Amino acid sequence: MRSGAKVGIVGGVFALVLGAVGYGAYNILDGLGDSGVGGGTSTAAESSEVKTGPVTKEEIADTSKKFLAAWAEGDVAVAAALTNNKGDAEPALAGYTETAHVTKAVITPGAATGSTVPYTVKATVSYKGTSKPWSYTSKLTVVRGLTTGHPLVDWEPSVIHPDLAKGESLETGEASTASIEAVDRNGQVLTKEKYPSLGGILDELRKKYGAKAGGTAGIETWINSANADGADKTLLTLVKGKPGKLPTTLDAKVQAAAERGVKKFAQSSVAAVEPSTGAIRAIANNRDDAFDAARLGKVAPGSTMKIITAAMIIQNGLGSAEGPVECPSQVTWKGVPFHNLKNFSMTDNPTLKRAFAKSCNTAFIKPITALDDKRDTALGAEAQRYFGLGRDNWQAGIPTWDGAVPESQDAETAASYIGQGKIQMNPLNMASVTATAVNGRFRQPFIVAQSLDNRTFATATPLPPGVSTQLKQMLHYTATAPEGTATQAMANVGGEKGAKTGSAEVDGHATSDSWFTGFSNDLAAAALVQSGGHGGDAAGPVVAEVLRAGP
Repeated sequence: MRSGAKVGIVGGVFALVLGAVGYGAYNILDGLGDSGVGGGTSTAAESSEVKTGPVTKEEIADTSKKFLAAWAEGDVAVAAALTNNKGDAEPALAGYTETAHVTKAVITPGAATGSTVPYTVKATVSYKGTSKPWSYTSKLTVVRGLTTGHPLVDWEPSVIHPDLAKGESLETGEASTASIEAVDRNGQVLTKEKYPSLGGILDELRKKYGAKAGGTAGIETWINSANADGADKTLLTLVKGKPGKLPTTLDAKVQAAAERGVKKFAQSSVAAVEPSTGAIRAIANNRDDAFDAARLGKVAPGSTMKIITAAMIIQNGLGSAEGPVECPSQVTWKGVPFHNLKNFSMTDNPTLKRAFAKSCNTAFIKPITALDDKRDTALGAEAQRYFGLGRDNWQAGIPTWDGAVPESQDAETAASYIGQGKIQMNPLNMASVTATAVNGRFRQPFIVAQSLDNRTFATATPLPPGVSTQLKQMLHYTATAPEGTATQAMANVGGEKGAKTGSAEVDGHATSDSWFTGFSNDLAAAALVQSGGHGGDAAGPVVAEVLRAGP
């Protein structure tokens, strides 16, 4: 029989369709005869010699074939025994039929890449008289057993479904919360199919506000979150419930731009807020791990942190936007040298505004010596009191990480003033920082109205008179002056605008993280491209894409 031929359904329920793994079609029951689990021809299990070295092409084809056949037939004991973690694999595979209620499955393997075999699953889920087809793709990897030397499937929950992670499980039944129809601020429906980055957010909003939105539950297949506070993820809807309408602060046009923006670079994230209100207008990510780094990330923000440092310098009487600064190529703090990019210096009577625009590190470290015993705490105090960061008290309507500017010591103090050291931020934090700088006061980011559940919003002290004006001037100059590091990226952004670039060094990474934050009219956005290099080169175009879609 030729490769690609279909196999008859075994037991009237399951079947395996062979693809291009390197073997022909076969009868499932006969194929299991030499699986090494019982009966069949001689295997390595009968030899006292434990085989070592990489798995062979033949072992990859044979092991994947037997595993997929056993799984398709519903023989979970045999399938689990063909993995390197029978204890975890067996209950997970059993749950595929017992709790996920999969009643039919056709599994079609594809061509192996190395020791990894992709496959397509075409299944039927049935629950209380209702059935619906369910299709998806996943993959498995064959490895050599550490103790037996046998070729085995390297067990991961994602073998069953690509979205399934450790500690999670599949289930089909009546949904625990009513479905929602989330709409943007103009009433446009938001779906994860049209806006992929919103998938997790929509699940979280459903869990938290489904009952308040007035809908009814349907029958679904979902992933049970491993986190008790986490949101379940719906994979298939067998019977639709009546969705309740949930208004959000998102803007479909800005969200679409954010989705386009992050597609420009791998490992990128962006968030946008309205400075006058704090309303979140967009959140988007393009990452290998599906992590929502835009609102939950915890990484150094690099020179975008100089917005807060500049505010602190101005408020402590250490400088002003038009006041003179020193910008040598290097300064030393507690015996540790700090450099500017490519060791540049400014010798033409620079001001704080120009040093900000060219991202002179040394100009933002040298003035801090005058703070004496407040050096280690001044930045954190500024961030908390005026920018609403680091208190872990944002109530956005969805989980967020609210930034961290902890007390520092010695060289870490100098590093913190240029966004390194222990400083941790994400794009939503930095979009809020820019919004605070241009608005003059912190408005806590939020995605659903406060009145929906009467939650308490975080507050902060307004910036002192004149500080916001100077910060806005510095941001504008950086985005428009020929020497500004953000000018090129912001060239096609209209309206009243400003920006700041940043690059953050990460231990073990050859290339720095790219940061960029900016504003145009009443929209502020910030982006992170991990290992993206200079802020204007990678994160800059992402932010510009978003700002062009704003008011």
